[in-house]
Amino acid sequence: MPDVSRRTPSRVLRRAYTITLVVAALLITACTSPPRKPARSYDEVHAEVLHVLPARAPNREAWAAAVADAFLALDIEPSTPHVCAALAVAEQESNFVADPQVPGLGRIARTEIARRAESHHVPQFLVDAALAIRSGNGRSYAERIAGARTERELSLVYEDLIARVPLGQQLFADANPVKTAGPMQVSVAFAEQYARAHRYPYARVESEPLRNEVFTLRGGVYFGIAHLLAKPVSYDRMIYRFADYNAGFYASRNAAFQNAVAIASGKPLTLDGDLVDYTGGVGRTELALRTLAAKLDMSPAQIHRALELSQSLEFETTDLYERVYALADKHTSTPLPRAMIPQIDLSSPKISRKLTTQWFAERVQQRYRGCLARSS
Repeated sequence: MPDVSRRTPSRVLRRAYTITLVVAALLITACTSPPRKPARSYDEVHAEVLHVLPARAPNREAWAAAVADAFLALDIEPSTPHVCAALAVAEQESNFVADPQVPGLGRIARTEIARRAESHHVPQFLVDAALAIRSGNGRSYAERIAGARTERELSLVYEDLIARVPLGQQLFADANPVKTAGPMQVSVAFAEQYARAHRYPYARVESEPLRNEVFTLRGGVYFGIAHLLAKPVSYDRMIYRFADYNAGFYASRNAAFQNAVAIASGKPLTLDGDLVDYTGGVGRTELALRTLAAKLDMSPAQIHRALELSQSLEFETTDLYERVYALADKHTSTPLPRAMIPQIDLSSPKISRKLTTQWFAERVQQRYRGCLARSS
């Protein structure tokens, strides 16, 4: 213990004065700083979801529980804009049906099987013979595929086919071709990746594939909200999150960056948000950047290393990002936008008409605004 009796009066007074100043500063800060908004409770989120859900939405109580549970489990702020963003995506993707029916799903599946068979040089008669085999429930695989009405039903057929029929393993290489699922049509690959990095909060049968959870209301909402809102972004409008949900993480920011590269380099680029060629080649965006290497004072290797961060928020802190905009902004009267909806044509066996990421983002934005209006 320090010997207080040996301190001089002046030292004691100075110490007391310092403590007084610190306490005063803390009191002033406490009085002038805005009070921290308390976290919303499960009951508050649950009540708001019930309030803003469209009147025609089925299973309203189950949806309110799933959304409230997901926000709390993910530790994402359940603000009204966040709640409405999640509901807007769900309404667009499934109309609030946990396992939505897909018109013509059996026909779509057979077309996909035929395409894969052709790519593997498998004769059609062998495919027909394999699908004529009786499956575990006594019906042939062909019958089960023809009768499938939802992606969950089709996924179960594929899993059985892959496990039991050698040709199924050859065609699908242990990879179920149903890529998106559930009430928010979230990527199954994303769900599996996210679950590896974060503990899945709900009880499930460990021996069953995680994809089965994505087809459920609770699992589909959990992974859908994670995909939509878990990544930190610097966007000033929710519509860019909606575009990213469709086109990939940071696609809107990356599309705006491509726009800046095109302006700075004079090289036309497709603004699709893909900055890196992950097949091992050099993409057009990277080639355009190489023509600016001297102006950027960066080597091709430095440019590539920065582009490899394009799937993270960190990309915005790189020299490449800052220098490209510094060059491009010299060509315009006002600073260039830092986010743009990617120019992507949507392609899927389930899509029967021309759709784009722009269309998707704007449709979800309309639903989002409707939800915000109902919250007031």
